[in-house]
Amino acid sequence: MKLKGKRALVTGGSRGIGGAVVEALSNEGACVAINYLSDANSAQALKDAIESRGGKAITVQGDVGKYDDVDRMIEETVQGLGGIDIVVNNAGICWFMPFLEISREAWERTMGVDLTGTFYCSQQAAKRMVEQGSGGRIINVTSVGAFQSNATQTHYCAAKGGVDILTKGMAIELAPYGITVNNLAPGTIVTDINADFFSEPGNLDRYHQKIPLGRLGQPQECAGAAVFLASDDSSYITGTTILIDGGHLAQL
Repeated sequence: MKLKGKRALVTGGSRGIGGAVVEALSNEGACVAINYLSDANSAQALKDAIESRGGKAITVQGDVGKYDDVDRMIEETVQGLGGIDIVVNNAGICWFMPFLEISREAWERTMGVDLTGTFYCSQQAAKRMVEQGSGGRIINVTSVGAFQSNATQTHYCAAKGGVDILTKGMAIELAPYGITVNNLAPGTIVTDINADFFSEPGNLDRYHQKIPLGRLGQPQECAGAAVFLASDDSSYITGTTILIDGGHLAQL
């Protein structure tokens, strides 16, 4: 129970990597606020499952790309859990499209959710952590795309690269308050965000060949690293990134 008594908010926490992180934090004793945008049923089902095991969870609806929504989400988390000690900025979108076809709407929405949303949630939560005076943990879910770009993902990779440098800046400024800020950078993980892509002929085999471990990752394989960064085991780690990519970036 490494996180007993801790209060956590996981954005995009109703399914995929976020859902796995919610489960893992709860299993280690944390009370968890499950943020969702539109899938209320999945968020409620996850909440019910946690409570059936004796844990505590609440659901908080909101769009991380909207400042007023984030302000409300943080307030609901604090009121519902009694404070906030951990934030996992997991909510993200990835629309696959060629660079020359990226619309203004797609660019602004991707930046708004993936980069600006991380800033909004981190700043609002950090203010509460500073007021509480007991430190905290901010964990940003970026991507291997923060370090290497990819065709049809230029906008997404640019946003995730922005999160990487945002994390470093936050880590420097929040360190005096005992708040650590780190990244988890998943490689290719099986989630609903890429299900259509991998259903197309040849895509799955092509990615298997690019990954030294020879397979795609599972959401649960990101959750253990999130628990580590949320716990006292990582108390002297800040401003850095843990890659969860099956060795993808280790090769040319």
